Amino acid sequence: MRTLELTIVNRSGLHARPANLFMESAARFTARITVENLDRVSRPVDAKSILMLLTAGVQCGNRIRLTADGADEEAALASLGALIEAGLGEGAEAD
Repeated sequence: MRTLELTIVNRSGLHARPANLFMESAARFTARITVENLDRVSRPVDAKSILMLLTAGVQCGNRIRLTADGADEEAALASLGALIEAGLGEGAEAD
């Protein structure tokens, strides 16, 4: 099991389109992947479920913890981390 902590940089956080893009990317991996909003002290939610991602209430500037457990956990965290750092298709707040 591996974890990665990141800060959400896109303006709308994990809402609608960015959450869908994140979920679709997570679904490509066999590892179990969860997202935990560290600023709202939420429980970890399934990264492969759009509804669960939306309930985490992740907004711009929130810190999250990604956890992956499975054969491709390292690749999953690398890919999802890069997606978040790139702004989830929206660019970063500073753009």
